[in-house]
Amino acid sequence: MSASELAEAEEEARRKKRAPWGVIALVLLTGLALIRNGSGEFDEGPPQPATAAAADSRVPGDPFAGTVKPLPYALPDRVRIPAIQVDAPMIPVGLDADGWVGAPPPEDPNLAGWFTGAVTPGEKGTAVVVGHVDNQQGPAVFYGLGALKKGNRVEVARQDGKTVVFEIYGVEVFEKDNFPGDRVYASKGTAELRVITCGGGFSPQNGYEGNVVAFARLVEVR
Repeated sequence: MSASELAEAEEEARRKKRAPWGVIALVLLTGLALIRNGSGEFDEGPPQPATAAAADSRVPGDPFAGTVKPLPYALPDRVRIPAIQVDAPMIPVGLDADGWVGAPPPEDPNLAGWFTGAVTPGEKGTAVVVGHVDNQQGPAVFYGLGALKKGNRVEVARQDGKTVVFEIYGVEVFEKDNFPGDRVYASKGTAELRVITCGGGFSPQNGYEGNVVAFARLVEVR
């Protein structure tokens, strides 16, 4: 088998291991939290997305569509979101034994997770990054996610030495009972990113009522 054929076979194997988005959407639509360990015990909760930050429908003529070529598979190392002072290492997370999307250990507030059931950031498709909003000690890595605005940037450093830069085009909070899995996760035919944490109202019995989702598309590779 040639080197190119081997690379194609490895990529096909990775594709087969990726979780079908319908399954992930079903998990979320049953009301299960994506990230279960937010404490919500602080006087002021995390910022919530403004109505004006809702994602617009993509239309023909989108200036970013197809202008940056997606990259091959490479594991992510670090995520940076300058607008909310995020600079965090990343670890892989998958589905746990109960079918939940995993999250980084809550004891480390400055740690993000890349969901292994999706593409890697920069590949064609929708990559998914998750992290805690808070823990028992205070705000965690994505506490400020709801404060992001359209045009803010998310940078992901990869193990191939490249940094992929995504531009935010929407930030919304969704109820866990009504989580629009297809809208959030489905591939748009280009390289996109979703950054997700807990959000919405909080109760001691049920934790956070929703998830904050930042929608972003690839605009630069350096």
